[in-house]
Amino acid sequence: MSTGSASPLATIEPRLRWLLPADLYVSVWLDPSPANLTRVFDHLRTIQHALYDYMPRDATRTTMLGAEGNFEWQAGTLMFTDLVGFTTLLESFAVYGRAGAEALLTVLNDYFAEMIAIISKAGGNLLEFTGDALLAQFPRHPQHNDDALRAVRAGLRMQRAMERFQHIATAHRALSLGMRVGIHSGTYLTATIGTPRRREYVLLGSTVQQTKHAESMSAVGRVNISQAVQAQLGEAFRLEAGKADYALVIDDLSAEQLGDYDLAPGRRRAPTGLLLDRSVEGLVQSISEMLERTEQLASYIPRPILTLLVESAAERKIRPEFPELTVMFVNLTSVPGVADTVQGTQEAALIAALSQTFALISAAVEARGGVLKNVACDHAGSSMLIYFGVPDAHTDDTIRATATALVIREIAARTGAAIAVDSGAEIACQIGIACGPVFAAEIGEPRGRREFNILGDTVNTAARLMARAQPQQILMTEPVYQAVAARFQCVGLDPIPLKGKAVPVRLYTLHNWIENERR
Repeated sequence: MSTGSASPLATIEPRLRWLLPADLYVSVWLDPSPANLTRVFDHLRTIQHALYDYMPRDATRTTMLGAEGNFEWQAGTLMFTDLVGFTTLLESFAVYGRAGAEALLTVLNDYFAEMIAIISKAGGNLLEFTGDALLAQFPRHPQHNDDALRAVRAGLRMQRAMERFQHIATAHRALSLGMRVGIHSGTYLTATIGTPRRREYVLLGSTVQQTKHAESMSAVGRVNISQAVQAQLGEAFRLEAGKADYALVIDDLSAEQLGDYDLAPGRRRAPTGLLLDRSVEGLVQSISEMLERTEQLASYIPRPILTLLVESAAERKIRPEFPELTVMFVNLTSVPGVADTVQGTQEAALIAALSQTFALISAAVEARGGVLKNVACDHAGSSMLIYFGVPDAHTDDTIRATATALVIREIAARTGAAIAVDSGAEIACQIGIACGPVFAAEIGEPRGRREFNILGDTVNTAARLMARAQPQQILMTEPVYQAVAARFQCVGLDPIPLKGKAVPVRLYTLHNWIENERR
């Protein structure tokens, strides 16, 4: 039996605490035998592969990984897709509890696996899951100027593949899924922000915003392209006029003309560790080397989700469910557009300020038991998805979320002022909070690119409240208000129409703590 400092693991034990499941940690600490040490090595190898699959390919490059503050400009074509009909499908399966969650996940992951495979076969890279939407990148190679061509051909293949999802059987009726695709070309800024404890890989710049706008101007079943993409394509496709200055690609190609791929598909593989020395000393050395890369990858995953991955590694599956959550969206307006205007030392200053903002917000969320999933560039700014209730639930999650929103508003006011000094841009904070049931699951390719994500009407409602909020305003739904009214100063607003709601919705604006309830 190990005796504290006498253990061969004593020097690396602190690094193993967050990366081993509880039973394996205890087993190897009490008995650091070659058999148990080999189990630790195999577990870390499994976790490392899972973490690679949770991240965009670019973020795992040595030049970006584990180096907060690093940034670089890239050129290429971006694609944004949005799934139509998913909320209705979710509601149809939700009434069946765990069995319904498993069935819904099967449909959703069939969809994601199909789309991700098509993107990969065109030389693309999935950057982020945004609910049921996807953001993909087609890099521009120095020797070729075919990124827009590959993106459009991939988009057409993806729309053809949607035929599989036109008849989805449910208990009461058959449902269908549709998809909109928007594509835009340009340059964008990629950066690693945060701290060694919690990092995030982000994209900034109007190119990302314009790509998402192209999707919003598209039509179900179509591929919508911007003028920048049209200029690259020349006469490669027939086009028809779309909304504004966009064009819809006419799919009149034969199966042979479109084909199945444009570049030889190559899967991204995590480094595979080999055990050459199975003595205790050799195993400890191999585990220490495996930890170096694993720790860097783990810093990009919210701690509660990392724990979920670690504890479920043996099963290699996180079971889906329909929990009740409090969901918050936070938007920092103008940040993506500022990236297009800064130059030289201003670029570093912008990234440093954004990194500080993210670090402070992440700490505020973690301290109150929440999860900051990611930072995404959208139409109005840089938005953050935050939720309370999964995987760790508390009886007061809605109060925790509301208190966190007030702290985030204060952080944004301080750091936004710093960004304004460096760039001249005014940075404002908009926040929306909703509570209710969601679909929580590990979505994507079951053995490939995937993420733990939450989806559903509650998530969509929080996002729409964020978009409606005025600068420095926090909007909440009536169920949130009912849960927190005794502790926070809130003011009711007149009911307003909200997308996806049959009747106008009564909202409330959050002002501050009730003084004697502050804690």
